[in-house]
Amino acid sequence: MSSFLLGVLGGMGPLATVDLLQKIIEETPAQSDQQHAPVVAWNVPQIADRQRALAGTGPSPLPDLLHGLAQLNRVGASHILIACNTAHHWYDQLAAASAAPLLHIADATSESLRLHPAGRVGLIATHGTLDAGWFQQRFAALGSETLSPLPREMDDWFVPGCYAVKRGELRRGGELLGQLAGALVARGAERLVLACTEVPPALAAVGSPWLSISIDPTRALAQAAARLWLSRRDG
Repeated sequence: MSSFLLGVLGGMGPLATVDLLQKIIEETPAQSDQQHAPVVAWNVPQIADRQRALAGTGPSPLPDLLHGLAQLNRVGASHILIACNTAHHWYDQLAAASAAPLLHIADATSESLRLHPAGRVGLIATHGTLDAGWFQQRFAALGSETLSPLPREMDDWFVPGCYAVKRGELRRGGELLGQLAGALVARGAERLVLACTEVPPALAAVGSPWLSISIDPTRALAQAAARLWLSRRDG
């Protein structure tokens, strides 16, 4: 048990990291402090903006990500989670540089969709995540069609909603992102996947009704981490 240590590569943004840590606690059945998973987090937000990097308007975050990853490996993390969907664009480079295995957030999310299937899934994510196709490929393998936001919806609702959360304006972000969620449902989405770490806290801040049909990849990643810990703790 002493060799088990979850590492969280975070700071993208800091709220997303805290949200993942909170959900790891929530997803771990425990009767005492000692039954919870040991976790170390690199929650350093001085990382180049992922969306701007992929749009070609800013520097790559990879050097900062590799630095954070090295710190997690240095302290002995046995498994590493990335507390940002878009940062998985650099997953292969990070996995190659890490002694500890990295869990992929899209794998964890597809497991949740397998347990809660839907014919049409609305995917709320950054341009970079949408373009990468990790979620769409996994959903298609489960027989689910992916509905993506329209360009105008990204410009009017997603991008300003995401950056409102980064400024600490959760209610404003929730109002904008809730409009996007409603538009996807109106076009036929039976389930929503909130594949940007700013989205679940924003929708929760406004008590959005769309949360009831949503899969939160952050929670799915927390569940995968908790399963790893429980197999070690109780095995």
